[in-house]
Amino acid sequence: MYHIKSNIIGFFTFILIIVELIVGFGTLTIVNIPRAIFPFKSLKIKLSKISNTIGEYTVYGLKIIMKIMHRDSMQVFDNNEFDKNQWYMAISNHQSWADIFILLVAAHKRIPLLKFFMKKELAWIPFIFLANKTLNMPFVNRHTKKQLEKNPNLRFKDYENTLLACKRFQRSPSTIFSYAEGTRNNSTKHKDQNSPYKNLLIPRVGGIATALSAMPNIDVLVDYSVVYKTNKRGAWAFLKGDMRDVKVSVKKYNIPENLKNKNYSTDEEYRKNFKIWIEGIWEEKDKEIERLKF
Repeated sequence: MYHIKSNIIGFFTFILIIVELIVGFGTLTIVNIPRAIFPFKSLKIKLSKISNTIGEYTVYGLKIIMKIMHRDSMQVFDNNEFDKNQWYMAISNHQSWADIFILLVAAHKRIPLLKFFMKKELAWIPFIFLANKTLNMPFVNRHTKKQLEKNPNLRFKDYENTLLACKRFQRSPSTIFSYAEGTRNNSTKHKDQNSPYKNLLIPRVGGIATALSAMPNIDVLVDYSVVYKTNKRGAWAFLKGDMRDVKVSVKKYNIPENLKNKNYSTDEEYRKNFKIWIEGIWEEKDKEIERLKF
């Protein structure tokens, strides 16, 4: 009986989310039509602000859907003070595709709308393509360490592409978001990496550092630690509500002055110092996740 009930919940949750996204992105598409016609900077800035507001309402709709369908079981531990008129950098651990919903809801009305760096390979997905066009969420190429060793010029190309993408964030207060691990964590990847952390993969700091290089007005890094009660991580498990019990801890870090306005691709000392700083945060995060476990 429970199996039938949970599958029904999963089906209707999926339908409601799809409808909410169609309405949200449909509205965003209509609002942003003038951007493609009139190349005025002032218009783009105004439309960016309107788009962010629509994005916030769309996230609120998702929040209501999760609350109704899954019974609100999310615990968010956030005693920080934020300013929605400021720019932020945010990071998180990554375990499931459902993380994006959890993080959007946890950050809702606390900081400006999260802007995700998205893999270019996902551009074929309609909602992701529209997020790029209407909410200024940039596509990026993800290169492996082996690829960079084989062709070091890729590092400079990635840096230039990130700089270009971040210019779009300057139009209105935003939160640039990056999964620092670079991929979803699981036992196989954790073992393959021989990660020194109990609950995390080794952080990839290049993307974060490059984004900060392009956004000198960012002074604060926001770190989200997400812990699920269940070990299930699939899309259907999330839609059914099997992943409803979740804890999210939010910590705020001031970015050291010596880590601002640097070029990650050419400044070796900066790369070293930035890595040390993030690794320190990662050690704290590993302990925080252990503390949050159900």
